[in-house]
Amino acid sequence: MLVWKVFIISFSVLLPLINPLGSALVFLGLVRNAPPQLLRLLARRIAITNVIFLAIFEAAGAAILNFFGISLPIVQLSGGLVVAAMGWATLNQRSAGAQSRDKEEESGPALDADTSHLEESVFYPFTFPITSGPGTLVGLLTLTAHISGKVLSKDIQAHVGIFLAVVALSVLCYFCYAYAPKITKVIPPSTAHGILRVVAFILLCIGAQIAWNGLSALLATIIKS
Repeated sequence: MLVWKVFIISFSVLLPLINPLGSALVFLGLVRNAPPQLLRLLARRIAITNVIFLAIFEAAGAAILNFFGISLPIVQLSGGLVVAAMGWATLNQRSAGAQSRDKEEESGPALDADTSHLEESVFYPFTFPITSGPGTLVGLLTLTAHISGKVLSKDIQAHVGIFLAVVALSVLCYFCYAYAPKITKVIPPSTAHGILRVVAFILLCIGAQIAWNGLSALLATIIKS
């Protein structure tokens, strides 16, 4: 079924970009010694905000392309190369905390464990850029361009598949954030990094395939002309 096919592709593309385990480490470092009840509250709000944020951006993807006059093959080619580059970079990371440190630098200094202050930070920096950064938005825009078709029914199914992937990853982020202290004690960083590298290789292949689809479409227009 098209929905689940797009779901699997979207989940594979967005998983290394969102990186729930790595993002949870950054989140834990920012909230410091917040009580478990506050961690679960923040994790739930971050997950909901992340779904809404990415759903709006995914829905507006076609409008963004039309506004700037960018064709789908161009987005597929450039976006596929970017996604493949992200997969290659993740595949060749030397340390398990490299991506986590990058997100920590983007998010700024640590926050005090004050309830009101932390709740005000649900969107920035907890949702953006810690959970879903610029790389996630590029990947999402590329997926939107990749699944766009002429048949409305298939187009709707594809968008549903992307949305389900966003929901699944947001739920995964909820558990990683809410139980970050326990997860860091159970799963060694080296194990998490090994799993991430396997997914990164799949991401590299998906990016290359998307780029080739865009290039093939551009070459076809040249040959016809």
